Amino acid sequence: MYIMYIWGRVMKSALLHVLLPFALCVALANTSLFDEVKVDLSYEHYAERRVEYLPAFLAMPCNCLINLAYIYMGLHWLLWYRGGNETDQSRYMRQVFAFMAVFYAPVQWTRLAVLRRAPAVLDQWFTLPIFAWVPVWIGFIERGPAKWRASPAAALELCSLLSYGLALAHERGFEVALGCHVGLAVYLGVRVQLAHGDGRTRGYLLLATLSCAGFVVLKLLDHWLARYRLFQRFTGHFWSKVCDVLQFHFSFCFLTTLTQRTQGKTAEQQE
Repeated sequence: MYIMYIWGRVMKSALLHVLLPFALCVALANTSLFDEVKVDLSYEHYAERRVEYLPAFLAMPCNCLINLAYIYMGLHWLLWYRGGNETDQSRYMRQVFAFMAVFYAPVQWTRLAVLRRAPAVLDQWFTLPIFAWVPVWIGFIERGPAKWRASPAAALELCSLLSYGLALAHERGFEVALGCHVGLAVYLGVRVQLAHGDGRTRGYLLLATLSCAGFVVLKLLDHWLARYRLFQRFTGHFWSKVCDVLQFHFSFCFLTTLTQRTQGKTAEQQE
């Protein structure tokens, strides 16, 4: 019963800390603040053809239904439990990341269903703090539970949210901000791998990085790939979302494995 109480307390904390910024961003996105941000608001932006006789939330079936994979993957890692030496803090790291995945799916789905500015802005905006959570988690791995503090993590997430302001400054501002987030996550991932990893975590890092590359490249080549029959229903944009789900999953594998390993070493040293 005590374990379930702790589990529930940590999960409620993780949910609250994701839900509050989420709600604030939703409120801001529905004002005139981001009216000048360049976002695509038509089905022509996507290579997948709209199915006219289906309701709006299934207008592009493949690109819509792939969001169920985000939810499934997020719930899997939210409820993941292997016992052992997982601390409240490491569980919090995992559950915040999982809630981010679960909350991100309805935003993407709503964007496709209604083609309005607010969900399109949110689709871009939420990508940044999701990537920023990887450096936060890596910082926890490198410092350990005893030395890790929440204030630098909160500051990093706040800076990540504020970096979306680049989209107001330039039409390619979001891409610049996202590129910086991706570069930082990959750099710190390689650094923590060299310091604490092994062959298993190296494989996870490689798969996460390749999935990230697929996520970017396939989305950019969406219309070009649609010239080929193979990519006319299951389009480049759809496969980029598959890569995004895999990127999430392998990042979880990499970070949870390293967290368990480093905390196991710490426990052995204390004994």
